[in-house]
Order: sequence, then C-alpha cells, then structure tokens
Amino acid sequence: MGACRFFWPGGKGGGLPPLDGGRQFRNNPPWSFKDRREMLHSPMARRGMVTSPHHLASQAGLAVLRDGGTAIEAAIAAAAALTVVYPHMTGLGGDAFWLIAEPGKPPLSIDGSGAAGARVDAALYRDMAAVPTRGPLAANTVAGAVSSWQLALDVSAHWGGRLPLARLFADAIAAARDGFAVSRHQAQATGRGLAALKGQPGFADHFLSRRKPPQPGAVMTRPALAATLERLAAVGLDDFYRGEVGRSIAAGLAEAGSPLRAEDLARHRGMRRRPLSLGLPGATLFNTAPPTQGLASLILLGLFQRLGVAEAEGFDHVHGLIESARIAQRIRDAHVSDPARMSVHATTYLTDGMLDRLAGDIDRQRASAASGAADPGDTVWLGVIDGHGRAVSLIQSLHHAFGSGVTLAETGVTWHCRGASFSLDPDHRNFLEPRRRPLHTLSPGLARLRDGRTMVYGTMGGDAQPIVQAQIFTRAALFGQGLQQAVSAPRWALGRAPDGGRAGGVQVESRLGAGIIGQLRQAGHAVEDVGEWNSLLGHAGALCRRADGMIEGAADPRSDGAVAGF
Repeated sequence: MGACRFFWPGGKGGGLPPLDGGRQFRNNPPWSFKDRREMLHSPMARRGMVTSPHHLASQAGLAVLRDGGTAIEAAIAAAAALTVVYPHMTGLGGDAFWLIAEPGKPPLSIDGSGAAGARVDAALYRDMAAVPTRGPLAANTVAGAVSSWQLALDVSAHWGGRLPLARLFADAIAAARDGFAVSRHQAQATGRGLAALKGQPGFADHFLSRRKPPQPGAVMTRPALAATLERLAAVGLDDFYRGEVGRSIAAGLAEAGSPLRAEDLARHRGMRRRPLSLGLPGATLFNTAPPTQGLASLILLGLFQRLGVAEAEGFDHVHGLIESARIAQRIRDAHVSDPARMSVHATTYLTDGMLDRLAGDIDRQRASAASGAADPGDTVWLGVIDGHGRAVSLIQSLHHAFGSGVTLAETGVTWHCRGASFSLDPDHRNFLEPRRRPLHTLSPGLARLRDGRTMVYGTMGGDAQPIVQAQIFTRAALFGQGLQQAVSAPRWALGRAPDGGRAGGVQVESRLGAGIIGQLRQAGHAVEDVGEWNSLLGHAGALCRRADGMIEGAADPRSDGAVAGF
C-alpha cells in the first residue's frame, strides 16, 4: 500500500511522489536494525488493527476485535492490559485523553483528567521549592482514566458495542493473576527511579524483588490489581469513584499521607469535549484541547506547513520542526492551563493570520533562543481502527515512571503525580489551587486526509510529544514514507543541552547522520547525540486506514510494542 500523501505548498505539482531510499536516508539505511531493531513489518488488514507499546496489549485489543468488538472496546482491552504489563507507564491511578472518529461524523474528544483535591493548595507545600513528583504529597489530583473508559463505552454503545467489561478485562486480569514477563523497559525504569521509589508506600511490595528491581523476563504477578479489575467488571466502572473500590482507594491514600479524600473521588466526572482542529491543504488535523498541549501539536504543524519544506530528513526538515516546536512550546507555556482559568481561547492561535505571523519569526538558517528545559514523561499511546473505519487515538499516563510511587495494598493501584505540573508561584498560569486541573503534556493525534484516509498517531515523551508527532505525520503524510519507516526513522527532540549547558538544546539520534548534525550545530543548535536508538524520545505508533478499507500500522522498535491486525 502507498503511504499517506497529500500536497502542501512548497511541493511540486499536485502531490509529492515517494522519495527514493537514497534521498530519504542518505546516511542511514532505514532497515539496518540490530537485535530487536529488526524491521517491523507493517501489517495490513480490512477488519481491524491495533498498535500499542506492548505486544500483549496489542493482542488483547485484537482479540476483542475478533470477537466483534468496536474500536473503543478493543482500545479499553488494550489499555487495561497495559495497566498490568506496562505499570511504569500507565495505570488505573492515572489520567487519559481520547480522540474518537466515526466515518462521516466530526471526531469527538474525551477528557479523563482529574483535578486537585479540595484540601490541596500551595500552603500544603510551603516548605518545598516545588510540588514533588514522588511520595504521598505528589498524589494530589484525582485519577481520571477510568472515568474516560466509561464515557468511551457510552459512545461504543451507540455503535452497537455490547461486550461486557469482564470480556474486555479478561486478558488484563489473566496477566495480573497468572503472571507476565517483566519488560526490559519496566526493569530499566525501576532501576532508574529506585532511590526515589523504594521507600514510597506499597511500592516495594508490588514492584521489587527482595528490595531490588526485577530482571527483564522475570515473572511478576499483581493479584490485588486483578481483584480490582474483577470487581470493576462485575459492578461497573463508577465503583472506582463512588463505590467499594473508591472507598478503599480513598482510605489507602489517606493512610499513605495523600491529601486526597473520598469526596474528591466522588466529585470527579470525565468530560466529552470538542477537539481542537487545524485545516491544512489536503488534511484536517485534530488534537485535544487544554489542559493538554494538543494546541502546541497543531501550532507546530501549522507553522511547518508554511515553511514549504520539500523533502524529508534534510536540514530544512529537522531545523524547521525544531524552530516550529520552540514557538509552539512558548505559546503553550504562556497560555495553556485549566481551560476554566484561560483568558484567551486556544483557537485564537490556530487562525491563518496568527500562524502566518508566527511563521514569519522563523529564521530558516539560524537557531532561535532556546526555550526551557524539557519535561520527561512516562505514558502510553495506543491506536485502534475497526472494520467499520471507526478510529481511536488514546493516551494514558502516570506522568513519571510509576507516578508518585504510592501503591495501594488492597487495590494494587499506583497513583499518578500529574499535580507536579502545578506551580507554587501565585503569578504562574498553572498556580496550584484546590479543584484545579494541571497542565498535561498528553496529546493524541488524529488526521483526516483529503483522499479519504484516516490516520491516528501518538507517542509518549512529555514535552517531546508534539515534535515526535510532527515527525511521524510529515514523513508519512507529506513526504510519502510508509508508516513503519516514519516511526522507525531517526528522531530528534527539544531537551536539555549537553554538559549542563543552556537549557533547550536538541537531543538527536545519531542515525540522523553526521552531516545533518553538523549543519544543526553550525546553525547554532546545542546538539546532544543520544545514541542510535533512544527510547526516551518516544514510544510512538500510528495507523492509517485508506478509503478502500485497508489499514497500515506501525509500532515503535524503541518500545516493547507490536501491531496486531486481521
């Protein structure tokens, strides 16, 4: 199948033909992978496909599609499996955002983010320089992921989705009760965070082996989490907030020292919202509204389109995305917050006049002043497209690896630390206040192309999500690369400068090539070579369904993921 392609100004003729391999990868052949970095064949299917950062989760979603489930039901099955087998990245105690598209109808968004508790304010942290990322005081916002699952199921019911929760959770429960093999990335994340995590309530009992990180391949069971999933399957997802599970969670959090209480859980509701959109020649792009950085993702692509870059992997492509990302991030940092507290509507920054003006500030040859240091993120993105063409782009997160680290004995739930995104400065746009929602880096992507194709894509990576999304989208939709090629290709992102230098440098995988890296440095970019493959630059994925029903998929070789389709 051909890759998704459409014409943007700056191309030639009515569209850009696929570039030959030599032009696309002058210095790095695309499939010279080693070990796990072998070529991931992009399956094609007519009936449905799932991609996620863990192969067991992808298989769980595929099994639901085979049983006649909808894209939403398959996404929930995969998401539930990920809470078990990828516990450093996601869990029931985190947040989630959805984009859902049905052919012939406008896409919709679901906001599964939680607010700070009623007792959570800056005075609680008066002896601290910032809201902590670990420990009970980091567990200060409600977890909204489970509420988002229920809202998604309500949409699925209108599609005729009827599979019970017991079926959707079956693979997750089996893995939690019978055991799963610890992934390489889980073992590495445990080791990296061990000093800060091992003393947190419940963490060692659930995730360590004799007070040490588990080895990759070791068998881990999570019986308490299995019981929680079974309970929710039996009585409904609302029980997480206003039932027996919710009461157990509230009691466990209070015992650990968290400021959250049962009334904070009971007050929480997920929300259905209209996604942000950006029309470009040949496509309409969608992303999630504030408090997410979906606005930054759309601004970035809107600015890059105005540069008229003609080919992938060259200096213009890399530099153009970096400079567009810096502007988008500055706008995000200045304006994006809890939407109830924003004075300027997000769509203001997506008008043609605004994007034209901002694009005029980009120097095509020189690096601009660096922005602030990048925020890491531990997240899962997954995509599903079913046989009816219904598509899901879903992202879930604990914010940092294992979130706050607080893991509740009775439920097996690990609580996130998204409240660390709050500021203790009363003049800051994201000042910590009771019942306020923090800024989210989470931002799933979805695009509808003029030729009838639908594309879902996303990644983990904190602040790097917009620029990684843009790399995948421009490669696949503008420059004619196949999805797997676009996901596996060398990556770059804004980050900290090397050797403690100025913040806002550029982290680059060395496969980009010495020539391009040299040009970036000559242009004034502070470049850090992070190796041939670096999983911290995102566990990405993408699916693209064309008008005749065929689906192409990709999973990131930087993750433990896979594409599953039939």
